[in-house]
Amino acid sequence: MLSIIQAAGWPIWPLLACSVLALALVIERFVALKTARVAPPKLLDEAISVSSKGLPAPDTVNQLAQSSALGEVLAAGLRARAHPGATDADLRAAMEGAGRAAAHRLEKYLSALATIASAAPLLGLLGTVVGMIEIFGSQAGSGAAGMGGGNPAQLAHGISVALYNTAFGLIVAIPALIFWRYFRSRVDAYLLTLELSAEQFVRHLARLPR
Repeated sequence: MLSIIQAAGWPIWPLLACSVLALALVIERFVALKTARVAPPKLLDEAISVSSKGLPAPDTVNQLAQSSALGEVLAAGLRARAHPGATDADLRAAMEGAGRAAAHRLEKYLSALATIASAAPLLGLLGTVVGMIEIFGSQAGSGAAGMGGGNPAQLAHGISVALYNTAFGLIVAIPALIFWRYFRSRVDAYLLTLELSAEQFVRHLARLPR
């Protein structure tokens, strides 16, 4: 592997940096997008149960907010409901604001992963073009008859080395694209869950005695 990297030349180093960055982003997103950290399945029912007879204590609300992204949205509704004279519109506005902040965190680094998936093939193509220019330039200067005076075996080897960049660019881009689409769909599912849960919780808070 090291010999291939050395043979591919300097253009492969940006691709190596992209591969390391993509791997780090994938690992980080896998950890950040765990269901327990975003939308625990029973959290909404527990929040409704706790607040069914009245608003919970501030410590309980803070603990709910720190539990997950969904907990933060529900806690925003409870805090808004605690203010005297708060209307249903105020509850919705507070929960929508918390939801937008949660959505921003869920989508964090996805654009960077998509950029790597798009740029890696172009970087690989750039490396191949640079390598081909160097190969044909050296072949043209190797004999008085121009390129025909060069060694065909050496030319074929040089072309294969230049194509390493294209191959490595695809090796980086394809997994990055697959993981980006996977995380994108997962975030969309989480956002739908947050929206539906927030709507249900607003209706529950509106029924509480003031």
